[in-house]
Amino acid sequence: MTQDDKKRQVAEAALSYVEDDAVIGVGTGSTVNFFIAKLAAIRGRIAGAVPSSEASAALLRRHGIPVVELNSTGDLGVYIDGADEATSRRMLIKGGGGALTREKIVAAASRRFICLVDDSKLVDVLGRFPLPVEVIPMARGYVGRQLVRLGGRPELRMGVTTDNGNLIIDVHGLTILDPGELEAEINQIAGVVCNGIFARRPADLLLVGRDSGVEKI
Repeated sequence: MTQDDKKRQVAEAALSYVEDDAVIGVGTGSTVNFFIAKLAAIRGRIAGAVPSSEASAALLRRHGIPVVELNSTGDLGVYIDGADEATSRRMLIKGGGGALTREKIVAAASRRFICLVDDSKLVDVLGRFPLPVEVIPMARGYVGRQLVRLGGRPELRMGVTTDNGNLIIDVHGLTILDPGELEAEINQIAGVVCNGIFARRPADLLLVGRDSGVEKI
């Protein structure tokens, strides 16, 4: 079974968590793109979707799914998104697609966060995937120096500007033994908008695509 086959599996499984007449949160990335394509088949059942990126908003519109602003919805029942890494405790690294801040906002505003991954994304300790950090442009150098002090090797993601008009620094070489502590510590650096550790608000459910089928964690 290919990686895309596994992504399609979990995308299909996620449909069972979509409630009729609800506005749902929808994330960003390749696995979510499969989910949006499948969501299109039942778009008449939902009131709309709050996307975590302009790219997902455009894809939702192309599939005829109403796009709704979070400010007009209140809390959401469910948020469905992928991840770049995940542990068995449902802590994540996200932000490979550059949408980490909006992803974190929509996850925080949702009563349930369902994360879709294939089994290649499962790790015992976070940090193999470089940690994305969204920074205000004028603070790029300062934030990079602070990340070096934390033991990382920061690298500016060239040619990328987030939907919020900021930059992304990818931090290599971290072994994240206490995700919640490091999430908070990086967020306290002046100039950091958000970082891609999802530990203080982890996923409530992981749907993992495997050769044997979909595993729930």
